[in-house]
This record gives sequence, structure tokens and C-alpha cells, in this order.
Amino acid sequence: MTFDSALLEALRAAHHVVVFTGAGVSAESGIPTFRDCLSGLWERFDAASLATAEAFRADPPLVWGWYEWRRSVVHRAQPNPAHLAIAALADRVPRLTLITQNVDDLHERAGSRDVTHLHGQLEHPRCFKCQREPEALLPVPNEPAAGRRVQPPACAHCGGPLRPGVVWFGESLPINALNHAFQAAEDCELLISVGTSGVVYPAAEIPQVAWRAGATVLHINPSPGPLHGERDFALASTAGLALPALVGATFAKR
Repeated sequence: MTFDSALLEALRAAHHVVVFTGAGVSAESGIPTFRDCLSGLWERFDAASLATAEAFRADPPLVWGWYEWRRSVVHRAQPNPAHLAIAALADRVPRLTLITQNVDDLHERAGSRDVTHLHGQLEHPRCFKCQREPEALLPVPNEPAAGRRVQPPACAHCGGPLRPGVVWFGESLPINALNHAFQAAEDCELLISVGTSGVVYPAAEIPQVAWRAGATVLHINPSPGPLHGERDFALASTAGLALPALVGATFAKR
């Protein structure tokens, strides 16, 4: 894989790099995206219809069971070369900020630290009524129990049902995480957007903020969108192929 020399020089010179990841990165570890058809016990459901507060109010065991199935899928998955390359890149640049739209913990398991999760995390549920988080992590569900209707645990503080700790459709992104992401984008010299379609706002605005602030922006996606022009680059590739190659080409001994 070949890279534009201007891109490699920008990465070598950058004091602050932002990596912005989407569902395509986790998909390479076998975690289905919302665009994928559900299978098995869930094939008759639409993922988007289960990811709402209204669906949880109407049928808490159905929604909780689906998210427990998702947790079991994540638990069996392993970080892929893209996750590992991002963690390795953090050791080669003065400062790296990792922002993800993914709700799994594969970045952390790959060795990345201080990950900003814009859409929440599966492993951090909270009470549907009082919003408090349980003091201890919940046990990871085992197959074949996962993928069925499961009664949500009760909150230890108010007795309300726990809900998945993710951002559902119709909900706002966590303001602190979003502000941190925009501030990092304004401050960085180079931003890598990888595995994201770039159509879901406000998160899709993050690469645009970086580019308008003068940063070099690299989009890695099998089908990248149109570019702004100068300082805007695109690689038509999967994350697992492009990111290790990019890190290797940038920091190879010369």
C-alpha cells in the first residue's frame, strides 16, 4: 500500500493526532453494525427499532435481552490489527486523542488509554429512572442464554430497571464527550477518520472541524466520500489493512 508523501510528513510532524473511529473498525472483529441484518433469534427484528427509549418502556426484557446478546458478541470478539495499530501509534506521537462511536471495549483491550466514547459503552449500564450506574460490572452473559428475553437487573438505589449505557436514537450525545471531541479536533494537526460513514451528525462534523481549523485529515473507508481539497486525503481500504501499513510507512527506520 502506498501513501502520499505529504500525508506521511504531516503525520511525522504532528504534535497532536486525533483518531476518530466508527463501526467499520469493530466490524472487522466480527461485531455486527446497525446496517447488518440480524441473525438467529433476532432476525425478525430491526436493530434501530430496539435502540430506543420507547422500545425499552414497552418491553424491557426484549431490549435488555438484545443488548445482552450484543455484550456476549463483544466478549467473544478480539481486537483486530486496526485497534492494535491505533494503540501503537499512540506510542509514536507526542499526543493522541482517540474518539470512537463504538460502544464496545476493543480499543481498551488493544491497549488504548483514555478513550472518548461518544455513544456510550455496553459495559456501563445505568438506571432508567435515576440514571445511577451500578457499583460493580455485571457478569458477561454466556451463550446460548444470550439472545433471548432477559429481565433487566434492578437498580440498587431506587429499584428501577437498568438500561444499556448507550446512546439510543432520539437521545443526545453526552455533552462532555462531544465537547472534548470538538476541542481535540480544533487543536490537532492531523485527524484520521476510520471506519465511519460520516453521515451521522453531530459526530460526523468532527473531521470537518479539524479540516477547517487547518489540520490534515485522512479518511479510511472502503467507500470514502468526496474530499474538500488541500490537506484532505482518502484511502479506499479497510481499517485493518490501512492503519498498520500507515504506521509502518510513517515510522519505518530511514
